[in-house]
Amino acid sequence: MSKPSVLNSIERKFILLVGDLIMIIAALNLLVNHAIDEKYSYLWLKVQISVIGLILFLFLAYILDFYNLEKLVRRRTAISQGIYISVIFIFTLIMICIIFYDISFWRIPLLSFLFLTPIQVALWRLLYSNLFKIIPVTKNVLLLYDGYDLNLKSIIEKINGAETNTFYKVKLTYHIEGNDLTDRKSFLEAIQKVDAWIINTESYEAIPPYLQKIILKSIMEGKEIISYTSFYENTYEALPVNSHNDSFYEILQLRNKKIRYLQALFSFMINFGLSLFVGLIFVICIPFVFVCNVFFNRGPLFYTQKRVGQYGKEFTIYKFRSMVVDAEKLGAKMATKNDARITPFGRVLRLFRIDELPQIISVVRGDMRFIGPRPERKVFVKELVKIIPFYNIRHVIKPGITGWAQVKYKYGENLEDSTRKLEYDLYYIKNRSIMLDLRIIFKTFTTVIFSRGV
Repeated sequence: MSKPSVLNSIERKFILLVGDLIMIIAALNLLVNHAIDEKYSYLWLKVQISVIGLILFLFLAYILDFYNLEKLVRRRTAISQGIYISVIFIFTLIMICIIFYDISFWRIPLLSFLFLTPIQVALWRLLYSNLFKIIPVTKNVLLLYDGYDLNLKSIIEKINGAETNTFYKVKLTYHIEGNDLTDRKSFLEAIQKVDAWIINTESYEAIPPYLQKIILKSIMEGKEIISYTSFYENTYEALPVNSHNDSFYEILQLRNKKIRYLQALFSFMINFGLSLFVGLIFVICIPFVFVCNVFFNRGPLFYTQKRVGQYGKEFTIYKFRSMVVDAEKLGAKMATKNDARITPFGRVLRLFRIDELPQIISVVRGDMRFIGPRPERKVFVKELVKIIPFYNIRHVIKPGITGWAQVKYKYGENLEDSTRKLEYDLYYIKNRSIMLDLRIIFKTFTTVIFSRGV
């Protein structure tokens, strides 16, 4: 008899979200049905405030990383995070009601809304945190693999979560070619203790018939059977370019897609709207940067450089100069986070991403978009193509000012960082959608405001 399936991270986040929404809907019910003065209390107003409240909460929860499960492991963090996000939500919603709707409130119900909302959200999150200390959340994994050149230790670390909590733990490994399953009974007993199979083979045809039957039996018992590529994509929201299964289909699932007119229209609207917005900020910043440049960063205001764009064509990129003049007189060198070539004023520009604003020129010229892989220099691209599988695939779309790799990973300084960033770029190319673009825009906003990310 199979044991109940263990909840994965997506299922846990969904339960947490449902609980949060129940708490917020209860709070909004108190606000719109009891706290608002009766002379303002008509149905359409209630609907508007309720919808605005839900959207506002979801927006704040997303940009403030409210669904990071690792933070909920600590009870104090779970409570404090629930309180401060609820307080921001309450304050913002009340300001919206007063400024845009000119609403007055009954004092006692309003005070109840103000105090009960943070308390009930915090208590729900405390309950959730304690609940998953009792319910098992980590899946025991059998890793099925082939080949002898496989970096098994690295793959196991990725599954176990060396950098983040994946809620998977490798308990058994099985080499297809190196085991003849002489002790069939012991193997069958061992796999009863696992909750999931992760398969990392060069070809699924390499799985022998007897093992296929065992896998099918495990599926019928409710166990999770996934490829390593699928696990990596779902967990890290990236694609493993160094996966043992290096087929194009497995990595990118290349297929003939219908033209996505809605996606194209949304992309055009985003580029047009943000071009106006960022362009205005760029024009406003020019005199301030120019004056500061004269005193603290002597030399040219702008920095131009050739970068590789769509289909491998080079174009000119523009930035406010943040490094010393002749920073590359000794040859091309990748910028690092604490690069000595960056001037003190240049650090301020980079901290708030002001140095990136002139890239709007490349967007207007059609060489770039707002969202896409970060453009690299040809000298680096030539080297990376030789070393990293699929690196050229990132050039099938236009490069962007911001992108999935920029908001998900730290500043790229070496080959390992370039590989990790490519994994995120490939994930974006494969999964491009309106929702993913919106996520990148929101994460870019928090990256700039809180000085996170690249």
